[in-house]
Amino acid sequence: MKNIRIAAGIIRNTAGDIFITQRAADGHMAGKSEFPGGKIETGETPEQALVRELQEEVGITATRYALFQTLEHTFDDRHIAFWFFMVEEWEGTPWGKEGQAGCWVAQAALDSDAFPPANAPVIARLLASAGQ
Repeated sequence: MKNIRIAAGIIRNTAGDIFITQRAADGHMAGKSEFPGGKIETGETPEQALVRELQEEVGITATRYALFQTLEHTFDDRHIAFWFFMVEEWEGTPWGKEGQAGCWVAQAALDSDAFPPANAPVIARLLASAGQ
C-alpha cells in the first residue's frame, strides 16, 4: 500500500471565499473539487511543500498561512496523511496554472459531496465556522 503525504492550501480571501480547483480527469478521484496542493517531497516540511505546490498549481506565493487541520485517510490502495493550511495572505492571483478549472466559492457554500471523502472533516469544520 502506498503511503502519501499531502500539503493542501485553503486559500481564503478577505470576503471569506475559498479558491478551489478541479482534480485532473486522469488522476485519482478525477473531476472532484479540491483544495490546491500536492505531495510532500523527501526532505520537505509540510510548510515548504505548501508554498512550492501553490506556486506550481495556482501561481501564488503564500505569505501568511497556519495549520488548520491534519488528518489521515485510507483508500483501498493508498494511505494518505494530509496537512491542511489556511492561507489568508499571498502574492499573485490564483488560477489553474496546470490547466485545471478553478473558482472562488463562498465558505458557507462548500459541498463535501463535490470533494474526495477524505476532505469531509475539513469541510465540516469550515462550514461550522462560516460567517464567524
